[in-house]
Amino acid sequence: MTSTLAAAAPTGRRTAGAAPRRRTPVLALPEARWALAALVLFLLALPLHLLSAPAWTWGPLFAAVYVAGGWEPGRAGLRALADKTLDVDLLMVVAALGAAAIGQFLDGALLIVIFATSGALEAIATARTEDSVRGLLDLAPATATRLTDDGEETVPAAELAVGDTLLIRPGERVGADGLVLAGAGEVDQATITGEPLPAAKEPGDEVFAGTVNGTGALTVRVERDPAESVIARIVAMVEEASATKAPTQLFIEKVEQRYSIGMVFATLAVFAVPLAFGGTLDAALLRAMTFMIVASPCAVVLSTMPPLLSAIANAGRHGVLAKSAVVMERLGQVDAVAMDKTGTLTEGTPYVAEVRPLPGSGLDEGGLLALAAAVEHPSEHPLARAVVDAARRRGLPLADADGFSSVPGQGVSATVGGHTVAVGSPSRLPAAGAAEVRAVVRELEEAGRTAVVVSRDRAPVGVLGMGDRIRADAAATVAALTRLSGRAPVLLTGDNERAARRLAAEAGITDVRAGLLPQDKAAAVRDLERQGRRVLVVGDGVNDAPALAAAHSGIAMGRAGSDLALETADAVVVRDELAAVPAVVALSRTAHRLVVQNLVVAGVFITGLVAWDLIGTLPLPLGVAGHEGSTIIVGLNGLRLLRDSAWKGM
Repeated sequence: MTSTLAAAAPTGRRTAGAAPRRRTPVLALPEARWALAALVLFLLALPLHLLSAPAWTWGPLFAAVYVAGGWEPGRAGLRALADKTLDVDLLMVVAALGAAAIGQFLDGALLIVIFATSGALEAIATARTEDSVRGLLDLAPATATRLTDDGEETVPAAELAVGDTLLIRPGERVGADGLVLAGAGEVDQATITGEPLPAAKEPGDEVFAGTVNGTGALTVRVERDPAESVIARIVAMVEEASATKAPTQLFIEKVEQRYSIGMVFATLAVFAVPLAFGGTLDAALLRAMTFMIVASPCAVVLSTMPPLLSAIANAGRHGVLAKSAVVMERLGQVDAVAMDKTGTLTEGTPYVAEVRPLPGSGLDEGGLLALAAAVEHPSEHPLARAVVDAARRRGLPLADADGFSSVPGQGVSATVGGHTVAVGSPSRLPAAGAAEVRAVVRELEEAGRTAVVVSRDRAPVGVLGMGDRIRADAAATVAALTRLSGRAPVLLTGDNERAARRLAAEAGITDVRAGLLPQDKAAAVRDLERQGRRVLVVGDGVNDAPALAAAHSGIAMGRAGSDLALETADAVVVRDELAAVPAVVALSRTAHRLVVQNLVVAGVFITGLVAWDLIGTLPLPLGVAGHEGSTIIVGLNGLRLLRDSAWKGM
């Protein structure tokens, strides 16, 4: 029973526009069809055998049971044997044939039926896991309406290219990630961002593939290839995660091979020793076949992956994408948390609260804001977007900027109107005019603002005071992470000390490390790990990349799936819900507990049944029921994590 749940990666892709997620029909699974056929044949043969009918009436039916229920695992086992791998499924088929060889046709057929039924249940459970993951694919529409010089045409969404112009009518799903060129409406994008209410969209706003346009027609320019859309990357990440194996699983599979070989030699010994002491052939062979069945490690092999795969699928449904089974296993091991401020503890949508041009700069508030926005326009940083948005709201024209460059944690610079303009941290202040501008910076920071200095030709010309709002669930999240890790999170931020401590106090954090550059954050994480801590870093995936990479585990607040967030972190909170961080850590720990439970259950069953067979006389049907029953129990136990209640805490 090693091949179904251990490889639960989705294998098909469906692009039905707005179709609801459907469950895979049971009889669509070949394992279920063969198991049903074996069961029907067995039920036809059973009364004939019990009523002592002629062998020719029930013999062919039992033979058909062996073929229907055993040919697929037998063939797979022979292929594995050709690759010098001993598959326990093959051992089960050999045991059934061994029982038939000594006249135990009924017992062997019963083994095949229960064995096939167990495999069918595993396949059904795996299909449920795949359905949960594949539900993401239902978001992507199959077709889109593309505007051309001659009008409009309906084309497959997969054929769209960057620069195409789409028409999104009310009620239609957006065909690709893009920018609104014309029109206004409200788009339901809860599946991507988690926003409970439709988001108003107008020219210049971003829309995402798979979201639903509510009111008003939108004209959208495609900005990303469909294969690189947010939803496509989400699906790819979940598929890759489902295909990986955790260290625990890899260890079990390594042990399984040696165990299986040892089990074969032990079976030969169980067969040969009684014969050496005068036992009968039939009794020795029956005991050996029973031993082979009950000693098989099927349940042990299935102990690990069902919980982890179920946890990955459940987390994905709730907007948290773990990149691998390794990640899902590691998340539950953390005992320290380090958090970024902007975009993590805060909403990540800062705004320009104050504009302070310096005397002698020759700029008024509008001129200073327009100059800063021109430089910030190419940047993807939240503070940059806030500056550009503020300039647009005032209707300020943005000059062209050349030679744009960015230094994470420090700021950006470009050439605007023949002048070198820099916008960034007060730590980059040039010597000229430093005292005067520092007074403004100090005043803003004392008010809890983040100060951003604007310089022209290395001379400061003004300061912007940026504000941000703490997330509504920040305090509850910090409290939950404190309970899970045993200590309060650490705040690592490049922001000023006063603003950082003010916000940290609201969230319930006392350990604040402010004014850090990206490399300083990574150094702080490494310092915690030198103390023996397994650190979880939660950041926005922009300036936190070094810390995310250095940590035991890293979670990025995706906020519509930024490229850096998806590439750097171990897991991404796509819906931008901070409360999802402790939820996925708790889910990982629950998965670990279920793995331990499964290993205990499997060990107890194997030990008890083997001892019974060696010390006493274990009836073959009871051994079959005990072995296959334990396999089903551990498989279904792990799949409990597919339920929504597992996300909320079992």
